[in-house]
Amino acid sequence: MPQRFRKIRKHRGSRSHGWGVRQHKGKGSHGGFGRSQGHKGKWTYTVKYEPDRYGKHGFKSHTNVEIVTINVGELDELTNKLLVEGNAVKEDKLCVIDLAKLGIGKLLGSGNVKQQLKVKVKAHSQLAAKKIEDAQGIIIQIE
Repeated sequence: MPQRFRKIRKHRGSRSHGWGVRQHKGKGSHGGFGRSQGHKGKWTYTVKYEPDRYGKHGFKSHTNVEIVTINVGELDELTNKLLVEGNAVKEDKLCVIDLAKLGIGKLLGSGNVKQQLKVKVKAHSQLAAKKIEDAQGIIIQIE
């Protein structure tokens, strides 16, 4: 439609654009009271002055907490270092390591064990238990 044929051209300069004194100016024309229509007609106000109005706020979900793990091979390599630091104790031929005190939650079975270890851990894999027992070690599950 050409611009010159639109009715709005005729209403330029008039106050009501043909809607009379009250029409299109009342309570039903501005989208409600207060903060209503914040997602629609008053979106620019929401973006500028209330950016956190919509969406989730507050507590984080702790359902996906990652468990710190270590492999048997890494533990075997770290044994001498742990003995020097005092994080491991030597009992007879066994080297006693408490992984819970070190902040490690699970022992996994990758790598090889050459030393006799007595490991205290919250959780372990079957392969890790087999490899430690094959090296004449002991694995103790704690809670």
